[in-house]
Amino acid sequence: MKAVLDACVLYPTVLREILILVADAGLYTPIWSDRILAEWRHAASRLGPDQQAIAGAEIALLRERYPANLAPDGGQAAAGFDWPDPADRHVAEAALASGAELIVTANLRDFPRRATATLGLRAVHPDEFLTGLFHQSPDAVARAVQATHDRAQALGGTATLRELMGRARLSRLAKAMGRAGV
Repeated sequence: MKAVLDACVLYPTVLREILILVADAGLYTPIWSDRILAEWRHAASRLGPDQQAIAGAEIALLRERYPANLAPDGGQAAAGFDWPDPADRHVAEAALASGAELIVTANLRDFPRRATATLGLRAVHPDEFLTGLFHQSPDAVARAVQATHDRAQALGGTATLRELMGRARLSRLAKAMGRAGV
């Protein structure tokens, strides 16, 4: 399964790391476009030039690690739909160009069901997406979450695993993992 990762799920480090580790486990193929990556860099730049530089380095690493995961986003297949934010149409175009079925985004209101369904796409929140993957492959998702938490701890983080997941807005995943005893 292919899923386009919107900039709003790439920019928060914890969420991005979990999503990429789950992809590394073979549960899905992440897709992005030049414009999505540029939006991530722009969001980071609001926190200052250091954060923009860090985002640039992380983007370069993703491009090197996943050279085939870059999709064009300049098509016209999604034109003519009533997008709440027409500037987000490029995300749907990347999904269509790559053959992705899903758009993983925290901004669901920007991808109305009527437009996405007509295009054969579905927009899902990252919490719903990861919870679904957890139900399919609990060990792989739990390892990704734990590895991300371990890395945060090694970098001086003090948040518990549940707190980290709460900050990443992964409450449904945290509950599913808790019910499973993970």
